[in-house]
Amino acid sequence: MLDIQERLTAFAMLGATWVMWLLIILSIIGVAIIFERIYYFFASRDDVRALQEDLRLFLAKNDILGARDRLAQSRSFQAKIVHSGIEVAEEGSDAVEERLAGETAVARTQMERNLGFLGTVGNNAPFVGLLGTVIGVIKAFHVLDESAGKVTSGLMTEVGEALVATAIGLLVALPAVAFYNYFQRLIRYRLTWADALGRDLLAYLKGGAQNGSK
Repeated sequence: MLDIQERLTAFAMLGATWVMWLLIILSIIGVAIIFERIYYFFASRDDVRALQEDLRLFLAKNDILGARDRLAQSRSFQAKIVHSGIEVAEEGSDAVEERLAGETAVARTQMERNLGFLGTVGNNAPFVGLLGTVIGVIKAFHVLDESAGKVTSGLMTEVGEALVATAIGLLVALPAVAFYNYFQRLIRYRLTWADALGRDLLAYLKGGAQNGSK
């Protein structure tokens, strides 16, 4: 037991500097992911409302090929998902529905890439900073013990380093959490529109099948 305590004390004597460097590295990676995701979503944006109007217009005229070409012109995920459904339209609405579900799952995976790391950093960076604070406080008490209870500049340095670790942890966590939540809302928004467009296609196919059976 004493050996473990001595090892932990020796570890604490390393100070909180390494914790702050760890937080800085995590912050750099997080910022890189944020900019990469912003560019990714920016490059695949489109006016989905106009796309829906065009799709409904083509379907109303029974121009399935025109609808397919219009979807192919869009760079949005919503259009790619529905375009994959049109490709199997001749096989019936059930096949289209299965294709839409599969493509939606793939699109979700692509849009959520690296967001797990961002969420992990946002949730745990404050605790990493708190670890640095605890280590700094332990080292500060050690310095206080060595100075026979006198407040020295070394003691104040250790206390200040301990508090900085918590501050850095919060600074790293806040933007990570904010952008993680923003990207998740954006993903839900895009998938909602993909579902809406897919339902337009399915309504057309099922309506056509019903009319054909009469």
